[in-house]
Amino acid sequence: MSKSKRLILPFLLLLLALSATSGCGNKALSNIDFRQEQTAPAAYNKNGTEQRPLLIAIASVISPKETIGCYRTIAQHVAKATGRPTLLVQRKTYAEVNMLMANGEVDIAFMSTGAYSSYRGMNEIELLVMAEHHGNSLYTANVIVHRDSGIKSLDQLKGKIFAFTDPLSFSGHMVIEDYLSKQGAVPEKYFNRYFYTYNHDKSIWAVANKLADAASIDSQIYEYARLRDPSLADKVRIIASMAPSPTGPVAINKAIPVEQKEALRRIFLEMSENQETAEALQELIIDRFVMPQPELYEPLKKIYDRTSVIL
Repeated sequence: MSKSKRLILPFLLLLLALSATSGCGNKALSNIDFRQEQTAPAAYNKNGTEQRPLLIAIASVISPKETIGCYRTIAQHVAKATGRPTLLVQRKTYAEVNMLMANGEVDIAFMSTGAYSSYRGMNEIELLVMAEHHGNSLYTANVIVHRDSGIKSLDQLKGKIFAFTDPLSFSGHMVIEDYLSKQGAVPEKYFNRYFYTYNHDKSIWAVANKLADAASIDSQIYEYARLRDPSLADKVRIIASMAPSPTGPVAINKAIPVEQKEALRRIFLEMSENQETAEALQELIIDRFVMPQPELYEPLKKIYDRTSVIL
């Protein structure tokens, strides 16, 4: 990386961090233990010994300050439904969550589409549920530019500044990597420079404030941004939409006993029927959880295999 790239990144990330606003909750804690939400009998097994907490990992696709309260509500619901202490483990990047799963350090993870598709850890995982929004478990990757930009097509991005979301993100990175690969190009040479924002909404902010010429983002989050902050979303426009992809799933450690997995799956599938958790899901752009369709992720796994962006 050139000196100019190294100098601009801290400045960009500082500005992006300052742009976060509160939503579901604003306590960005790394570890949250929900045992205090339980009655005493629920926190102990039949032998009178304390149960090991159920560990749930997250790396927010939307700014963590806006969503931590939503995940807290979900974790509390799981704790109450299972009668088991629950620990929420928050990480900044998708790779960090994948590593937690790979090391068997967590039981469940809210994964992005790309994080799951790129997962190659020795510790096997499987799909628990998929997210559905507006009756659909698919979304598109939208490439956005500033509304005043003269850029009208993807081929005009050469030599520009691009904002990626996360190295493992599909809509926020890999879809562009794959597009360029088919053109015989790579980001390092195609763009003047690029950087990672680590949240889709921050990518929108970067383009809206002209820190980047373009970015690729999740279409559902783009619509969410238009509802939450129209003044910001109105500063950008879409120049391309890629082929539909499956939504980010909830994955589970495959070694967990089948009866426990099925019980947890049922809790997630019925979560939208509870008013409190339904409201939290809406903030996360999820109407409900549905049964997973593993075959939808197979084409994406092949893309990650070709580019070697895996973990």
